Amino acid sequence: MNITILDDYFDTLRGLPSFRKLDGHNVTVWNDHVQDVDALAERLRDTEVLVLIRERTQIRAPLIARLPKLRLISQRSVFPHIDIDACTAHGVIVSSNQHAGSPSYAAAELTWGLVIAAMRQIPQQMQALQTGRWQIGVGRSLRGRTLGIYGYGRIGAEVARYGAAFGMKVLVWAREASRQRASEDGWDVAPGKRTFFETCDVISLHMRLVKDTRGIVSAEDLSKMKPTALLVNTSRAGLIVPGALEHALQAGRPGMAAVDVYDEEPLLDVQHPLLRLPNVVCTPHIGYVTEDEYEIQFSDIFDQIVSYATGHPIHVVNPDVLA
Repeated sequence: MNITILDDYFDTLRGLPSFRKLDGHNVTVWNDHVQDVDALAERLRDTEVLVLIRERTQIRAPLIARLPKLRLISQRSVFPHIDIDACTAHGVIVSSNQHAGSPSYAAAELTWGLVIAAMRQIPQQMQALQTGRWQIGVGRSLRGRTLGIYGYGRIGAEVARYGAAFGMKVLVWAREASRQRASEDGWDVAPGKRTFFETCDVISLHMRLVKDTRGIVSAEDLSKMKPTALLVNTSRAGLIVPGALEHALQAGRPGMAAVDVYDEEPLLDVQHPLLRLPNVVCTPHIGYVTEDEYEIQFSDIFDQIVSYATGHPIHVVNPDVLA
């Protein structure tokens, strides 16, 4: 089969052990990012199987309609970037393992790295040292402070354990079923959303971006945070009302932020407000970007291709297409 992989920025996938699962197929790997429909239609004109790296490229109806040879899209996790109805209408199977029970440890680790980096001003202190200045301020310790986990899923639960290991008090706010699970796991649950935002010294967002969670963090929520507090977002930018975080930081509540996700990606505008604020630590959506995590993810993605090739597609999210 003709297999195309998009957005492999550093040509990492060829070096993974799991890449051997595609032996015998014609594999084309693109290392740049293109979103233009005409350019993508040209690149993918002979593609039978399309491999996506998370949500880097939007696959919408206008593009799908121009890919008559496409039969399978193989990826992992959620799929808000794919027009599932259009895929079904054009006979394209979408296979995406939801990996129940296996959190992205890489994302949890980066979350904790951002917490420490922001609280101790590590990027700012390093930059100052490179310009000949010795110490530019006083950071804050984590022990004894309150870590807020907003959204108690697989990654949120892991970050809660990291917080406890650092001697933090963990407080959870989430939908009712998740609050119940957090309580059963031994964590304190906030009595309400307002108390959660008012109480926590660090708040880390851990929710999937779906219709019900888009804009779930409002400007009013942020205004309730302490002027010494930190807001961390390694999940999705759309969880926060557009522009609300930038304005809140400028107003002084919260006092700091650490973000790995943005409304438009890749973010190449060096004048973006979050990149210009001195109280923000920014990384370019690298939460899941480690060789170890890639091997886990693409082993699943390539297994889906192998199963399709044998006539037994797995992890199909649009089963109507099979009819």
